[in-house]
Amino acid sequence: MPVEMKLARIIISEINENQVVFLREVDGERQFPILIGIFEATSIDRRVKEIPRPRPLTHDLLVGIVETLGGELDSVMISELKEHTYFASIRLRHEGELIEIDARPSDAICVAVTCDPPLPIFVAEDVLEEAMSSN
Repeated sequence: MPVEMKLARIIISEINENQVVFLREVDGERQFPILIGIFEATSIDRRVKEIPRPRPLTHDLLVGIVETLGGELDSVMISELKEHTYFASIRLRHEGELIEIDARPSDAICVAVTCDPPLPIFVAEDVLEEAMSSN
């Protein structure tokens, strides 16, 4: 059963290559970090802080394309953890069908926070348990 998570924290470091986002369980205390790139971390941070963008960025473009083509963004699912790499999908509805599109978790989270209201973020229970045991 997937567990609903929320973006709890973003740590941006100018001296490190990897940045960190923390996801926290919506109805619980479990949380875990995901390492992401500076571009994605900055993009997520700007959206969370509602800093205006003069022109659409890549994640704005993706959301706009889906909506223009009649789709409805539904949620994000982090479904696997293999060799210290998380795998995610962006879920959308189109003509009544739920479609899952493979995505890096950082891009999926960025799309989630680009939407208004933000999309729910789900993590598979086994992924959450494995992430918790490795931290």
